[in-house]
Amino acid sequence: MDVQLRHLRALVAVVDAGTFTDAAALIGCSQAAVSRSIAALETSLGARMLERSTHHVALTSAGGRVLSHARRVLDEIAHLRRIADETHSELRLGYAYAALGKHTRRLQKAWALAHPGMPLVFVHSNSPTAGLSEGIADVAVIRRPLSDDRFEVTSVGVETRYAAMDVDHALARRRSVSLAQLARYTVAMDHRSGTTTPDLWPPGTRPATRFTDGVDEWLTLIASGQAVGVTAEATANQNPRPGVAYRAVTDAPPIDVRLAWWKDDPPPCLDALLEMTRELYASTPPIPPQRSRPHPAQKGRAGQPKGLAR
Repeated sequence: MDVQLRHLRALVAVVDAGTFTDAAALIGCSQAAVSRSIAALETSLGARMLERSTHHVALTSAGGRVLSHARRVLDEIAHLRRIADETHSELRLGYAYAALGKHTRRLQKAWALAHPGMPLVFVHSNSPTAGLSEGIADVAVIRRPLSDDRFEVTSVGVETRYAAMDVDHALARRRSVSLAQLARYTVAMDHRSGTTTPDLWPPGTRPATRFTDGVDEWLTLIASGQAVGVTAEATANQNPRPGVAYRAVTDAPPIDVRLAWWKDDPPPCLDALLEMTRELYASTPPIPPQRSRPHPAQKGRAGQPKGLAR
């Protein structure tokens, strides 16, 4: 039996979802179909891909090597389908967490006036390429390093880093916070598409971490008081959440905001998109660093601190 795309999709889905049941829901088939696809792949390649137990699924050494190639094959197939879609008449801008923050609506409005025949549509994808490699985006908003040589990447602006915490947290009473203050608490980090890693703190001062998958899980964990987070200014503007307060981080380096696209297939009107986006970021530079100082909690109508300091 030859290796088929459904076999590769099943392997990637199981690794990403963590279980056969969740993988079946992810790709829209039965758990039995996922199991058959994994078994067929192992038979075709002559090696076991996954170690299975009652509550755990882990890649074998061979499975780890196959996984990276499986992802690349699936990415290329998605890219071929996008190229073949001749009826495509909109420009899709992918993002993982918060699009362009406060600039998102302004860009859409300006684009609609300048390009009435080609709508600018923002699409969400919590992947390292924000939907670009999966074929659901023509251009992607990237805030973390992207070393894949299939893509062209260029900077369009910078953003201040913000901390996120429960509104009842001690740090929520401050106007701004420092990395040292945040290091006293568990920090939630998105291992797939987040902008924060332990390397943001100097060795020996790095906080305890808890990894999440996606902005909703990240915010829910923070709102419950189980962790704090560090993110881009765009997240603070585009993802207000009851129970979550955002404060600028005074001593953290800014985040470089980039746009990325396929090198061999740049989308139409790319130069216009780059120019508009850069102009928006240039019109409102990031907040300069300032000394952290205590700030009385701002009370809302129900006596709760407000979530976002503006």
